[in-house]
Amino acid sequence: MYRIQQVKLPIDHKEDDLWIKAAEALRIKKEDIKDVSIFRKSIDARKKDEILFIYALDVETYKNVKISKRNTNVSLVEPFIYDVEVTGEKELNNRPVVVGSGPAGLFCALLLAEKGYRPIILERGRMVEDRVKDVEKFWKDGILNVRSNIQFGEGGAGTFSDGKLNTLIKDRSKRGKKVLEEMIEAGAPAEIAYVNKPHIGTDLLRNVIVNIRKKIISLGGTFRFEECLTDIMIKDDAVYCIITENDIIETDVLVLAIGHSARDTFEMLNSKLKLEAKPFAIGLRIEHPQKMINEAQYGEMAGNPLLGPADYKFVHKSKNGRSVYTFCMCPGGVVTASSSEEGGVITNGMSFYDRDLENANSAIVVQISPEDFGGLEAPLAGVEFQRYWERKAYEAGGGNYRAPVQLFKDFKEKKISASFGEIYPTYRPGCTFANLWDCLPDYVCESIAEGITAFGKLLANFDRPDAILTGVETRTSSPVRITRNSEMQASIKGIYPCGEGSGYAGGIMSAAIDGLKVAEQILKTYKPFKEQE
Repeated sequence: MYRIQQVKLPIDHKEDDLWIKAAEALRIKKEDIKDVSIFRKSIDARKKDEILFIYALDVETYKNVKISKRNTNVSLVEPFIYDVEVTGEKELNNRPVVVGSGPAGLFCALLLAEKGYRPIILERGRMVEDRVKDVEKFWKDGILNVRSNIQFGEGGAGTFSDGKLNTLIKDRSKRGKKVLEEMIEAGAPAEIAYVNKPHIGTDLLRNVIVNIRKKIISLGGTFRFEECLTDIMIKDDAVYCIITENDIIETDVLVLAIGHSARDTFEMLNSKLKLEAKPFAIGLRIEHPQKMINEAQYGEMAGNPLLGPADYKFVHKSKNGRSVYTFCMCPGGVVTASSSEEGGVITNGMSFYDRDLENANSAIVVQISPEDFGGLEAPLAGVEFQRYWERKAYEAGGGNYRAPVQLFKDFKEKKISASFGEIYPTYRPGCTFANLWDCLPDYVCESIAEGITAFGKLLANFDRPDAILTGVETRTSSPVRITRNSEMQASIKGIYPCGEGSGYAGGIMSAAIDGLKVAEQILKTYKPFKEQE
Protein backbone atom coordinates (compact mmCIF):
# COMPACT_ATOMS: atom_id res chain seq x y z
CA MET A 1 0.00 0.00 0.00
CA TYR A 2 1.24 3.48 -0.87
CA ARG A 3 0.80 6.59 1.26
CA ILE A 4 0.63 9.92 -0.53
CA GLN A 5 1.10 13.09 1.53
CA GLN A 6 0.22 16.72 0.78
CA VAL A 7 -2.66 16.14 -1.62
CA LYS A 8 -4.28 19.57 -1.91
CA LEU A 9 -7.81 20.10 -3.21
CA PRO A 10 -10.46 22.85 -3.03
CA ILE A 11 -13.05 22.23 -0.37
CA ASP A 12 -15.82 21.60 -2.95
CA HIS A 13 -13.93 18.85 -4.77
CA LYS A 14 -15.49 15.55 -5.87
CA GLU A 15 -14.54 12.13 -4.50
CA ASP A 16 -13.21 11.17 -7.93
CA ASP A 17 -10.62 13.95 -7.60
CA LEU A 18 -8.88 11.93 -4.88
CA TRP A 19 -8.38 9.06 -7.34
CA ILE A 20 -7.12 11.43 -10.01
CA LYS A 21 -4.61 13.03 -7.63
CA ALA A 22 -3.47 9.59 -6.43
CA ALA A 23 -2.87 8.43 -9.99
CA GLU A 24 -0.89 11.59 -10.78
CA ALA A 25 1.30 11.17 -7.69
CA LEU A 26 2.03 7.53 -8.49
CA ARG A 27 2.36 8.22 -12.24
CA ILE A 28 -0.10 5.51 -13.17
CA LYS A 29 -3.53 5.38 -14.75
CA LYS A 30 -6.59 5.76 -12.55
CA GLU A 31 -7.71 2.31 -13.74
CA ASP A 32 -4.59 0.81 -12.12
CA ILE A 33 -5.83 1.85 -8.67
CA LYS A 34 -7.73 -0.73 -6.66
CA ASP A 35 -8.79 1.52 -3.74
CA VAL A 36 -8.17 4.94 -2.21
CA SER A 37 -8.81 5.65 1.48
CA ILE A 38 -8.21 8.79 3.53
CA PHE A 39 -5.48 8.44 6.14
CA ARG A 40 -5.57 12.07 7.29
CA LYS A 41 -7.57 15.18 6.39
CA SER A 42 -6.98 18.76 7.53
CA ILE A 43 -7.86 22.33 6.57
CA ASP A 44 -5.40 24.89 5.25
CA ALA A 45 -6.99 28.30 5.88
CA ARG A 46 -3.87 30.43 5.68
CA LYS A 47 -5.21 32.05 2.48
CA LYS A 48 -8.78 33.09 3.21
CA ASP A 49 -9.59 33.37 -0.52
CA GLU A 50 -8.28 29.87 -1.24
CA ILE A 51 -9.08 27.52 1.62
CA LEU A 52 -7.97 23.96 0.87
CA PHE A 53 -8.36 20.44 2.21
CA ILE A 54 -5.01 18.71 2.71
CA TYR A 55 -5.08 14.92 2.47
CA ALA A 56 -2.83 12.00 3.16
CA LEU A 57 -4.14 9.08 1.08
CA ASP A 58 -3.58 5.34 1.36
CA VAL A 59 -3.68 3.78 -2.10
CA GLU A 60 -3.87 0.13 -3.15
CA THR A 61 -2.90 -0.68 -6.74
CA TYR A 62 -3.23 -3.67 -9.06
CA LYS A 63 0.50 -3.60 -9.82
CA ASN A 64 3.71 -2.54 -8.13
CA VAL A 65 4.71 1.08 -8.52
CA LYS A 66 8.26 2.38 -8.67
CA ILE A 67 8.74 5.20 -6.17
CA SER A 68 11.23 7.94 -6.92
CA LYS A 69 13.55 8.75 -4.01
CA ARG A 70 13.11 12.43 -4.86
CA ASN A 71 9.35 12.20 -4.28
CA THR A 72 9.22 12.50 -0.48
CA ASN A 73 5.42 12.69 -0.48
CA VAL A 74 5.03 9.03 -1.54
CA SER A 75 6.03 6.06 0.62
CA LEU A 76 5.33 2.37 0.94
CA VAL A 77 3.44 1.41 4.11
CA GLU A 78 2.15 -1.81 5.60
CA PRO A 79 -1.45 -2.02 6.84
CA PHE A 80 -1.39 -2.13 10.65
CA ILE A 81 -3.48 -4.58 12.59
CA TYR A 82 -3.57 -4.17 16.36
CA ASP A 83 -3.22 -7.59 17.92
CA VAL A 84 -1.31 -8.35 21.10
CA GLU A 85 -0.56 -11.84 22.30
CA VAL A 86 -1.04 -13.30 25.75
CA THR A 87 2.38 -14.34 26.97
CA GLY A 88 1.96 -14.24 30.75
CA GLU A 89 2.67 -17.40 32.76
CA LYS A 90 1.44 -16.37 36.20
CA GLU A 91 -1.87 -17.89 37.32
CA LEU A 92 -4.72 -15.56 38.28
CA ASN A 93 -6.49 -16.71 41.43
CA ASN A 94 -9.25 -14.13 40.99
CA ARG A 95 -10.73 -11.91 38.32
CA PRO A 96 -8.92 -8.60 37.71
CA VAL A 97 -10.72 -5.48 38.93
CA VAL A 98 -10.74 -2.20 37.03
CA VAL A 99 -11.77 0.83 39.12
CA GLY A 100 -13.31 3.52 36.93
CA SER A 101 -15.19 3.39 33.64
CA GLY A 102 -13.67 6.41 31.92
CA PRO A 103 -11.66 5.95 28.70
CA ALA A 104 -8.69 4.36 30.49
CA GLY A 105 -10.83 1.90 32.42
CA LEU A 106 -13.07 1.04 29.48
CA PHE A 107 -10.27 0.28 27.04
CA CYS A 108 -8.20 -1.57 29.61
CA ALA A 109 -11.26 -3.69 30.44
CA LEU A 110 -12.07 -4.18 26.75
CA LEU A 111 -8.68 -5.64 25.90
CA LEU A 112 -8.71 -7.82 29.02
CA ALA A 113 -12.19 -9.07 28.11
CA GLU A 114 -11.16 -9.77 24.52
CA LYS A 115 -8.33 -11.95 25.79
CA GLY A 116 -10.40 -13.94 28.29
CA TYR A 117 -9.55 -12.23 31.59
CA ARG A 118 -13.21 -11.52 32.55
CA PRO A 119 -12.59 -8.18 34.32
CA ILE A 120 -14.85 -6.66 36.95
CA ILE A 121 -15.39 -2.92 36.39
CA LEU A 122 -16.27 -0.83 39.44
CA GLU A 123 -17.84 2.60 38.90
CA ARG A 124 -18.92 4.85 41.77
CA GLY A 125 -21.32 6.73 39.49
CA ARG A 126 -24.33 5.61 37.50
CA MET A 127 -24.62 4.27 33.99
CA VAL A 128 -24.96 6.82 31.19
CA GLU A 129 -28.72 6.62 30.86
CA ASP A 130 -29.28 7.56 34.52
CA ARG A 131 -26.31 9.89 34.73
CA VAL A 132 -27.72 12.16 32.01
CA LYS A 133 -30.86 12.67 34.09
CA ASP A 134 -28.83 13.56 37.19
CA VAL A 135 -26.74 16.10 35.28
CA GLU A 136 -29.80 17.72 33.70
CA LYS A 137 -31.41 18.03 37.13
CA PHE A 138 -28.27 19.73 38.45
CA TRP A 139 -28.19 22.17 35.55
CA LYS A 140 -31.91 22.93 35.88
CA ASP A 141 -32.38 23.13 39.65
CA GLY A 142 -28.90 23.35 41.16
CA ILE A 143 -29.38 20.02 42.96
CA LEU A 144 -26.02 18.19 42.93
CA ASN A 145 -25.69 14.42 43.14
CA VAL A 146 -22.14 13.97 44.45
CA ARG A 147 -21.99 10.42 43.07
CA SER A 148 -23.48 11.07 39.63
CA ASN A 149 -22.42 14.24 37.84
CA ILE A 150 -20.14 15.50 35.07
CA GLN A 151 -17.08 14.11 36.87
CA PHE A 152 -18.43 10.77 38.07
CA GLY A 153 -20.27 8.08 36.13
CA GLU A 154 -19.97 5.81 33.13
CA GLY A 155 -17.61 7.19 30.51
CA GLY A 156 -15.85 9.54 32.92
CA ALA A 157 -15.68 13.32 32.65
CA GLY A 158 -15.26 13.12 28.87
CA THR A 159 -18.84 11.94 28.44
CA PHE A 160 -19.99 15.54 28.90
CA SER A 161 -17.47 17.27 26.67
CA ASP A 162 -16.79 17.98 23.04
CA GLY A 163 -15.58 14.39 22.70
CA LYS A 164 -12.21 15.48 21.28
CA LEU A 165 -10.03 12.60 20.12
CA ASN A 166 -6.85 14.41 19.16
CA THR A 167 -3.75 13.84 21.26
CA LEU A 168 -0.20 15.18 21.41
CA ILE A 169 1.37 11.91 22.53
CA LYS A 170 3.48 9.86 20.13
CA ASP A 171 1.70 6.60 19.36
CA ARG A 172 4.20 4.48 17.45
CA SER A 173 2.41 1.28 18.48
CA LYS A 174 -0.81 2.55 16.82
CA ARG A 175 -2.91 1.91 19.92
CA GLY A 176 -4.79 5.05 18.93
CA LYS A 177 -5.95 3.29 15.78
CA LYS A 178 -7.40 0.50 17.93
CA VAL A 179 -9.25 3.09 20.05
CA LEU A 180 -10.73 4.86 17.02
CA GLU A 181 -11.74 1.61 15.32
CA GLU A 182 -13.53 0.42 18.46
CA MET A 183 -15.35 3.74 18.73
CA ILE A 184 -16.44 3.57 15.09
CA GLU A 185 -17.67 0.02 15.61
CA ALA A 186 -19.61 1.32 18.63
CA GLY A 187 -21.35 4.01 16.57
CA ALA A 188 -18.95 6.95 16.24
CA PRO A 189 -18.72 8.70 12.83
CA ALA A 190 -16.26 6.98 10.47
CA GLU A 191 -14.51 10.30 9.85
CA ILE A 192 -12.83 10.21 13.26
CA ALA A 193 -10.34 7.76 11.75
CA TYR A 194 -8.82 10.40 9.49
CA VAL A 195 -9.80 14.01 10.24
CA ASN A 196 -7.03 16.10 11.76
CA LYS A 197 -9.00 17.15 14.84
CA PRO A 198 -11.55 14.36 15.37
CA HIS A 199 -14.45 14.77 17.75
CA ILE A 200 -17.61 12.81 18.50
CA GLY A 201 -19.70 15.28 20.47
CA THR A 202 -21.31 14.49 23.78
CA ASP A 203 -24.61 13.40 22.17
CA LEU A 204 -23.02 10.63 20.08
CA LEU A 205 -20.35 9.74 22.63
CA ARG A 206 -22.96 8.61 25.14
CA ASN A 207 -24.23 5.90 22.79
CA VAL A 208 -20.66 4.86 21.92
CA ILE A 209 -19.91 4.30 25.61
CA VAL A 210 -23.04 2.20 26.08
CA ASN A 211 -22.11 0.00 23.13
CA ILE A 212 -18.54 -0.51 24.40
CA ARG A 213 -20.01 -1.52 27.75
CA LYS A 214 -22.26 -4.07 26.03
CA LYS A 215 -19.30 -5.49 24.12
CA ILE A 216 -17.26 -5.92 27.30
CA ILE A 217 -20.18 -7.71 28.95
CA SER A 218 -20.60 -9.99 25.92
CA LEU A 219 -16.93 -10.97 26.29
CA GLY A 220 -17.28 -11.94 29.95
CA GLY A 221 -16.78 -8.64 31.76
CA THR A 222 -18.99 -7.47 34.63
CA PHE A 223 -19.96 -3.88 35.46
CA ARG A 224 -20.86 -2.87 39.00
CA PHE A 225 -22.23 0.67 39.03
CA GLU A 226 -22.82 2.85 42.10
CA GLU A 227 -20.08 0.98 43.93
CA CYS A 228 -17.08 2.89 45.23
CA LEU A 229 -13.68 1.54 46.23
CA THR A 230 -13.09 2.35 49.91
CA ASP A 231 -10.01 0.33 50.89
CA ILE A 232 -7.25 -1.95 49.62
CA MET A 233 -6.00 -4.92 51.59
CA ILE A 234 -2.29 -5.72 51.23
CA LYS A 235 -0.26 -8.77 52.22
CA ASP A 236 3.42 -9.38 51.47
CA ASP A 237 3.57 -6.11 49.51
CA ALA A 238 0.86 -7.28 47.14
CA VAL A 239 -2.87 -6.63 46.82
CA TYR A 240 -5.07 -9.57 47.75
CA CYS A 241 -8.51 -7.99 48.10
CA ILE A 242 -10.38 -4.70 47.96
CA ILE A 243 -13.27 -3.33 49.98
CA THR A 244 -16.18 -1.40 48.53
CA GLU A 245 -19.21 0.09 50.22
CA ASN A 246 -21.12 -3.10 49.39
CA ASP A 247 -18.65 -5.97 49.25
CA ILE A 248 -15.22 -7.51 49.76
CA ILE A 249 -13.68 -8.61 46.46
CA GLU A 250 -10.62 -10.83 46.28
CA THR A 251 -8.29 -9.95 43.42
CA ASP A 252 -4.67 -10.32 42.31
CA VAL A 253 -4.83 -7.44 39.83
CA LEU A 254 -6.25 -4.00 40.56
CA VAL A 255 -6.27 -1.34 37.83
CA LEU A 256 -6.74 2.16 39.25
CA ALA A 257 -8.34 4.00 36.33
CA ILE A 258 -9.82 6.62 38.62
CA GLY A 259 -10.79 10.13 37.52
CA HIS A 260 -8.92 13.26 38.54
CA SER A 261 -11.83 14.23 40.79
CA ALA A 262 -11.72 11.07 42.93
CA ARG A 263 -10.41 13.01 45.91
CA ASP A 264 -11.64 10.61 48.58
CA THR A 265 -9.88 7.76 46.77
CA PHE A 266 -6.65 9.78 46.65
CA GLU A 267 -6.91 10.28 50.41
CA MET A 268 -7.30 6.53 50.98
CA LEU A 269 -4.45 5.69 48.60
CA ASN A 270 -2.09 8.21 50.17
CA SER A 271 -1.53 5.88 53.11
CA LYS A 272 -1.13 2.82 50.87
CA LEU A 273 0.87 3.84 47.80
CA LYS A 274 3.50 6.34 46.77
CA LEU A 275 1.76 9.50 45.52
CA GLU A 276 3.30 12.75 44.35
CA ALA A 277 1.95 16.18 43.49
CA LYS A 278 2.10 17.15 39.81
CA PRO A 279 1.53 20.33 37.78
CA PHE A 280 -1.89 21.25 36.40
CA ALA A 281 -3.58 24.42 35.18
CA ILE A 282 -6.43 26.64 36.39
CA GLY A 283 -8.31 29.57 34.91
CA LEU A 284 -11.62 30.67 33.43
CA ARG A 285 -13.94 29.90 30.52
CA ILE A 286 -14.28 32.53 27.78
CA GLU A 287 -17.25 32.79 25.38
CA HIS A 288 -17.54 34.47 21.97
CA PRO A 289 -20.08 34.21 19.16
CA GLN A 290 -19.20 31.20 17.02
CA LYS A 291 -19.96 33.33 13.96
CA MET A 292 -17.15 35.69 14.98
CA ILE A 293 -14.67 32.79 15.23
CA ASN A 294 -15.75 31.47 11.83
CA GLU A 295 -15.29 34.86 10.15
CA ALA A 296 -11.90 35.42 11.76
CA GLN A 297 -10.61 32.01 10.66
CA TYR A 298 -12.32 31.52 7.29
CA GLY A 299 -13.09 35.02 6.00
CA GLU A 300 -15.73 35.03 3.24
CA MET A 301 -15.90 31.22 3.40
CA ALA A 302 -17.28 31.39 6.96
CA GLY A 303 -20.46 29.42 7.33
CA ASN A 304 -19.67 27.02 4.49
CA PRO A 305 -21.02 23.64 5.69
CA LEU A 306 -18.04 21.89 4.09
CA LEU A 307 -15.76 23.65 6.56
CA GLY A 308 -17.95 23.42 9.63
CA PRO A 309 -17.44 25.63 12.69
CA ALA A 310 -13.92 26.99 13.18
CA ASP A 311 -11.76 26.48 16.24
CA TYR A 312 -8.55 27.97 17.63
CA LYS A 313 -5.60 27.15 19.86
CA PHE A 314 -3.29 29.78 21.38
CA VAL A 315 -0.46 30.03 23.89
CA HIS A 316 1.32 33.07 25.35
CA LYS A 317 4.23 33.57 27.71
CA SER A 318 3.15 36.26 30.15
CA LYS A 319 5.38 38.88 31.73
CA ASN A 320 5.31 37.10 35.08
CA GLY A 321 6.92 34.07 33.41
CA ARG A 322 3.87 31.83 33.34
CA SER A 323 2.35 30.22 30.27
CA VAL A 324 -1.30 31.02 29.56
CA TYR A 325 -3.09 29.01 26.90
CA THR A 326 -6.45 28.01 25.50
CA PHE A 327 -7.63 24.56 26.51
CA CYS A 328 -10.54 22.30 25.50
CA MET A 329 -11.99 24.69 22.91
CA CYS A 330 -15.63 23.85 22.19
CA PRO A 331 -17.02 25.29 18.92
CA GLY A 332 -20.75 25.93 18.98
CA GLY A 333 -21.05 24.65 22.52
CA VAL A 334 -21.88 25.58 26.10
CA VAL A 335 -20.06 26.19 29.37
CA THR A 336 -21.07 23.46 31.80
CA ALA A 337 -21.53 23.32 35.56
CA SER A 338 -19.16 20.49 36.51
CA SER A 339 -19.13 20.34 40.31
CA SER A 340 -18.60 17.04 42.10
CA GLU A 341 -18.39 18.32 45.69
CA GLU A 342 -20.88 20.37 47.64
CA GLY A 343 -20.02 24.04 47.98
CA GLY A 344 -17.73 24.34 44.96
CA VAL A 345 -18.22 25.75 41.45
CA ILE A 346 -16.28 24.21 38.55
CA THR A 347 -16.70 24.97 34.85
CA ASN A 348 -15.99 22.92 31.76
CA GLY A 349 -17.01 23.00 28.10
CA MET A 350 -19.27 20.77 26.01
CA SER A 351 -20.38 20.52 22.39
CA PHE A 352 -22.76 18.27 20.50
CA TYR A 353 -21.58 16.57 17.31
CA ASP A 354 -23.04 19.29 15.04
CA ARG A 355 -21.43 22.09 17.08
CA ASP A 356 -24.29 24.31 15.95
CA LEU A 357 -25.04 26.44 19.04
CA GLU A 358 -24.51 30.20 19.10
CA ASN A 359 -21.43 30.53 21.32
CA ALA A 360 -17.90 29.18 21.15
CA ASN A 361 -16.03 28.66 24.40
CA SER A 362 -12.66 27.54 25.67
CA ALA A 363 -10.74 27.55 28.90
CA ILE A 364 -8.06 30.19 29.35
CA VAL A 365 -5.73 28.55 31.84
CA VAL A 366 -2.39 29.19 33.52
CA GLN A 367 0.14 26.55 34.48
CA ILE A 368 0.40 25.78 38.21
CA SER A 369 3.37 23.92 39.69
CA PRO A 370 3.68 22.09 43.04
CA GLU A 371 5.81 25.00 44.29
CA ASP A 372 2.66 27.16 44.14
CA PHE A 373 0.81 25.07 46.69
CA GLY A 374 3.48 23.37 48.81
CA GLY A 375 3.00 20.08 47.01
CA LEU A 376 6.65 19.04 47.21
CA GLU A 377 6.05 17.64 50.69
CA ALA A 378 2.29 17.02 50.56
CA PRO A 379 1.02 14.90 47.63
CA LEU A 380 -2.57 16.09 48.11
CA ALA A 381 -1.79 19.79 48.48
CA GLY A 382 -2.91 20.39 44.89
CA VAL A 383 -6.33 18.98 45.72
CA GLU A 384 -6.72 21.49 48.54
CA PHE A 385 -5.49 24.27 46.27
CA GLN A 386 -8.21 23.42 43.72
CA ARG A 387 -10.85 23.09 46.40
CA TYR A 388 -10.03 26.49 47.92
CA TRP A 389 -10.63 28.37 44.66
CA GLU A 390 -13.70 26.30 43.77
CA ARG A 391 -15.28 27.37 47.07
CA LYS A 392 -14.31 30.98 46.43
CA ALA A 393 -16.16 30.77 43.09
CA TYR A 394 -19.19 29.25 44.84
CA GLU A 395 -19.27 32.16 47.29
CA ALA A 396 -18.84 34.74 44.54
CA GLY A 397 -21.66 33.15 42.57
CA GLY A 398 -24.03 33.52 45.52
CA GLY A 399 -24.69 29.83 46.17
CA ASN A 400 -26.87 27.22 44.47
CA TYR A 401 -23.94 26.56 42.08
CA ARG A 402 -24.45 29.78 40.16
CA ALA A 403 -21.17 30.78 38.51
CA PRO A 404 -19.43 34.16 38.85
CA VAL A 405 -19.14 35.98 35.49
CA GLN A 406 -17.47 39.16 34.26
CA LEU A 407 -17.06 40.94 30.95
CA PHE A 408 -13.46 41.05 29.76
CA LYS A 409 -13.28 44.88 29.82
CA ASP A 410 -14.38 44.85 33.47
CA PHE A 411 -12.09 41.94 34.33
CA LYS A 412 -9.09 44.01 33.24
CA GLU A 413 -10.26 46.82 35.53
CA LYS A 414 -11.19 44.48 38.42
CA LYS A 415 -14.71 45.94 38.27
CA ILE A 416 -17.96 43.98 38.70
CA SER A 417 -19.94 44.09 35.46
CA ALA A 418 -23.38 45.71 35.41
CA SER A 419 -24.86 44.24 32.20
CA PHE A 420 -24.07 41.99 29.27
CA GLY A 421 -23.15 43.20 25.80
CA GLU A 422 -23.97 41.18 22.68
CA ILE A 423 -22.91 37.87 24.25
CA TYR A 424 -24.85 35.97 26.88
CA PRO A 425 -23.43 33.18 29.05
CA THR A 426 -24.53 29.58 28.46
CA TYR A 427 -23.70 28.26 31.94
CA ARG A 428 -26.56 26.69 33.87
CA PRO A 429 -28.04 26.81 36.54
CA GLY A 430 -27.26 30.52 36.27
CA CYS A 431 -24.68 33.28 36.64
CA THR A 432 -23.94 36.18 38.98
CA PHE A 433 -21.86 39.26 38.18
CA ALA A 434 -18.76 39.20 40.37
CA ASN A 435 -15.09 40.13 40.42
CA LEU A 436 -13.27 37.04 39.19
CA TRP A 437 -10.04 38.29 40.79
CA ASP A 438 -11.61 37.09 44.05
CA CYS A 439 -11.82 33.54 42.64
CA LEU A 440 -8.24 32.94 41.47
CA PRO A 441 -4.68 33.91 42.51
CA ASP A 442 -3.60 37.33 41.26
CA TYR A 443 -0.79 35.85 39.15
CA VAL A 444 -3.35 33.72 37.30
CA CYS A 445 -5.65 36.67 36.63
CA GLU A 446 -2.72 38.83 35.49
CA SER A 447 -1.67 36.13 33.02
CA ILE A 448 -5.23 35.66 31.74
CA ALA A 449 -5.75 39.39 31.12
CA GLU A 450 -2.44 39.62 29.29
CA GLY A 451 -3.05 36.39 27.38
CA ILE A 452 -6.50 37.34 26.08
CA THR A 453 -5.10 40.67 24.88
CA ALA A 454 -2.29 38.83 23.07
CA PHE A 455 -4.72 36.35 21.53
CA GLY A 456 -6.71 39.29 20.17
CA LYS A 457 -3.73 40.03 17.90
CA LEU A 458 -3.93 36.47 16.53
CA LEU A 459 -7.70 36.26 16.08
CA ALA A 460 -9.73 39.39 15.39
CA ASN A 461 -11.95 40.51 18.30
CA PHE A 462 -10.86 37.72 20.62
CA ASP A 463 -10.24 40.45 23.21
CA ARG A 464 -13.55 42.21 22.55
CA PRO A 465 -14.82 44.11 25.62
CA ASP A 466 -18.03 42.08 26.01
CA ALA A 467 -16.42 38.62 25.86
CA ILE A 468 -17.83 36.62 28.78
CA LEU A 469 -15.53 35.12 31.41
CA THR A 470 -16.97 32.44 33.71
CA GLY A 471 -15.20 30.97 36.73
CA VAL A 472 -13.56 28.75 37.62
CA GLU A 473 -11.82 26.02 35.60
CA THR A 474 -9.73 23.90 37.97
CA ARG A 475 -10.07 20.29 36.79
CA THR A 476 -7.89 20.47 33.68
CA SER A 477 -5.85 17.45 34.79
CA SER A 478 -5.02 15.49 37.89
CA PRO A 479 -3.09 17.29 40.65
CA VAL A 480 -1.75 13.89 41.75
CA ARG A 481 0.34 11.12 40.22
CA ILE A 482 0.35 7.56 41.56
CA THR A 483 3.90 6.47 40.82
CA ARG A 484 4.44 3.28 38.82
CA ASN A 485 7.49 1.32 37.66
CA SER A 486 8.57 0.04 34.25
CA GLU A 487 6.07 -2.83 34.58
CA MET A 488 3.26 -0.27 35.07
CA GLN A 489 2.79 -1.30 38.72
CA ALA A 490 2.54 0.94 41.76
CA SER A 491 4.65 0.54 44.90
CA ILE A 492 2.38 -2.40 45.80
CA LYS A 493 2.47 -5.44 43.49
CA GLY A 494 -0.62 -6.13 41.42
CA ILE A 495 -1.81 -2.51 41.46
CA TYR A 496 -1.71 -0.74 38.10
CA PRO A 497 -2.32 3.06 38.12
CA CYS A 498 -3.80 4.11 34.83
CA GLY A 499 -5.16 7.06 32.88
CA GLU A 500 -5.82 10.70 33.66
CA GLY A 501 -6.70 10.53 37.34
CA SER A 502 -3.56 8.55 38.14
CA GLY A 503 -1.51 11.22 36.39
CA TYR A 504 -0.63 9.50 33.10
CA ALA A 505 -2.95 11.05 30.52
CA GLY A 506 -4.59 14.31 29.49
CA GLY A 507 -7.70 13.60 27.47
CA ILE A 508 -9.92 10.87 26.03
CA MET A 509 -7.39 9.47 23.56
CA SER A 510 -4.30 9.51 25.76
CA ALA A 511 -6.30 7.96 28.62
CA ALA A 512 -7.68 5.19 26.41
CA ILE A 513 -4.20 4.49 25.04
CA ASP A 514 -2.79 4.30 28.57
CA GLY A 515 -5.55 1.83 29.43
CA LEU A 516 -4.44 -0.40 26.57
CA LYS A 517 -0.80 -0.13 27.68
CA VAL A 518 -1.69 -1.32 31.18
CA ALA A 519 -3.81 -4.17 29.81
CA GLU A 520 -0.91 -5.24 27.57
CA GLN A 521 1.36 -5.41 30.62
CA ILE A 522 -1.18 -7.62 32.42
CA LEU A 523 -1.26 -9.89 29.33
CA LYS A 524 2.53 -10.20 29.57
CA THR A 525 2.38 -11.17 33.23
CA TYR A 526 -0.73 -13.28 33.82
CA LYS A 527 -2.64 -16.06 32.13
CA PRO A 528 -6.34 -15.45 31.35
CA PHE A 529 -8.63 -16.08 34.30
CA LYS A 530 -10.24 -19.51 34.64
CA GLU A 531 -12.73 -20.51 37.31
CA GLN A 532 -11.27 -23.04 39.72
CA GLU A 533 -13.04 -26.38 39.61
